[in-house]
Amino acid sequence: MAHSQFDLFLQEATYIDQASEATLDRDRLYGLYTSWCFINQHKPGRESIFWSAMNQRITPGHYGLRMKGPAAADYILASYPGLV
Repeated sequence: MAHSQFDLFLQEATYIDQASEATLDRDRLYGLYTSWCFINQHKPGRESIFWSAMNQRITPGHYGLRMKGPAAADYILASYPGLV
């Protein structure tokens, strides 16, 4: 079965921490997606398409979604340039 770009993004750049009561907000999740696209040389989909896809894959109000992998590092460094 072929995986969509959004499925691969969720698999490679996120994980669920079931013990956490916090989660990625919308801005951070989309920012992580654009970092993942940059690293993997994919063209990001339009934001409206991204959110439509996420609504089908992530339960609204579900807590514990976290960043992982190279896209997380890229996103954090791009968001906080003073760290470099």
